[in-house]
Amino acid sequence: MNNPTSLSQPASTNRGWLVTFSGTGINLALGILYAWSLTKGAIEKEFGWKDAQLNDPYALCCLVFAFAMILAGRCQDKFGPRLTASIGGLLVGAGFLLCSTTTSYSTWLLGFGVLAGIGIGFGYSSATPPALKWFPPSRTGLIAGLVVAGFGLAPVYLAPTSQYLLGTFHVQKTMLILGIAFMVIVCGLAQMLVNPPAGYVAGPQPAPGTAPKAIAANATPTEILRQPTFWLLWVIYFIGAGAGLMVIGSVSGMAKKSMGAEWAFVAVAVMAIGNAGGRIMAGILSDRIGRRWTLCLVLLLQALLMFIAIQVTSSKEMAPFVIVLIAALIGANYGANLALFPSYAKDLWGLKSFGMNYGVLFTAWGVGGLVLPRVQQTLTANSHSYTSSFITAGVLLLFGTGLTFLIKPPQPKAADPN
Repeated sequence: MNNPTSLSQPASTNRGWLVTFSGTGINLALGILYAWSLTKGAIEKEFGWKDAQLNDPYALCCLVFAFAMILAGRCQDKFGPRLTASIGGLLVGAGFLLCSTTTSYSTWLLGFGVLAGIGIGFGYSSATPPALKWFPPSRTGLIAGLVVAGFGLAPVYLAPTSQYLLGTFHVQKTMLILGIAFMVIVCGLAQMLVNPPAGYVAGPQPAPGTAPKAIAANATPTEILRQPTFWLLWVIYFIGAGAGLMVIGSVSGMAKKSMGAEWAFVAVAVMAIGNAGGRIMAGILSDRIGRRWTLCLVLLLQALLMFIAIQVTSSKEMAPFVIVLIAALIGANYGANLALFPSYAKDLWGLKSFGMNYGVLFTAWGVGGLVLPRVQQTLTANSHSYTSSFITAGVLLLFGTGLTFLIKPPQPKAADPN
């Protein structure tokens, strides 16, 4: 094929869907991060770790994941998604294999916290950009939502799988099995991640002689850091992700109070389904009514849920279906952030440096996930209830809702004819 733009519409669409669902599959595998809640219980029993030791590898993994997105985004932009995702799969596998050889706390910090964290960042950063490039702007939200939905849906299969493996093989053998499995899966699917050929334009082509449609400027990371819009989005992302994670960590405890420990996993599984569904629904809605209004609605609804959760957690006889409904809605609203912000990054700053631009913005998720859950733990410990935590999260979310009205639309520039 000599002319790179000569791909027929059905052929390009089929290739685009293959890339999209390969990215979804990669994120389904990388969602292994969510298996820690089960793993740490087995570690406490088998290794004898106590208190902060049980959460440190997971917390470090989340932080490394968030900041590795910057380097991974640069790698994705320069060398392409296939190599970047393959590196991610190898690093996650190496980290798990290292953990399978030892009970050492410091080695687990290196294996799960650092190696797996970097690997997840590399895999996650390379899944969305190539998929977005195959589709027109009118489908940006949908495609971003579908790709990142895999990460949110992962607990649905990882929870029972990890529980079975830990019960059958114990911690170290489980890490060995998962490490090999996800190394093969991620590296295999990475080969499907390809960018469109040079000159490819998604969607209907303009009629000959007509002016090309204006597109968003292809900004560099240095340029976006000088924009007030970036910092507005960063603060809103910090609030939306952090407040969601404050509550997500409490859902299991909320469910155990009314449903019992045996059935609490139902609320967690439903929350995961809501998490994935929220990413897709928010993406579709944002394509129809715009990113700003969708983000505003998401934050406002999440704030309302925080105040409703006060009644839920203070009641000793709350109906189980209410817990499940709240869990699903909280999961959906949290997940919506993970679809809306990459879509915003593409709209505002273009695709040329999308990987690194979104990586810089994604640090808000890492910092929010580190700071606000710790605030929740402190407030809950001091008050012996979730009320003060939910009030704090609700107020922050209302503040974030107000900030959405300050976000300026993309500044278009004429498309480059070359």
